Amino acid sequence: MNKKILIIEDDPAVADYLTTLFQDNGYVTFSAKSAHEGIELARKEHPDLITLDLELPDEWGPRFYRKLSADKDLKNIPVIVISGLSGIKYAVSKAVASISKPFDRDELLKLVREHLA
Repeated sequence: MNKKILIIEDDPAVADYLTTLFQDNGYVTFSAKSAHEGIELARKEHPDLITLDLELPDEWGPRFYRKLSADKDLKNIPVIVISGLSGIKYAVSKAVASISKPFDRDELLKLVREHLA
């Protein structure tokens, strides 16, 4: 069974790119444009991994991560932060990885494979 990735990203171009990248590499994807939509999709789909942008229209990424961590059914899902902000590695300290936009697609895929192995 293919692993599921939830992409939480409000920029449609980045969300589309990530969706195509992951699907081309055999993953099932779901996409959310907001933190609220992201938490609802996570509860419904139980993804194997989440990519999280920090700047979302309705909530700051670290606050979303705290909500995710407080949910007993979702707290163990690995999260990779993908953001254009500086200092992102400190924003969600328990994320399995943090990478800056623009990102290297091969580096991102390597991180995804490592955390879904």
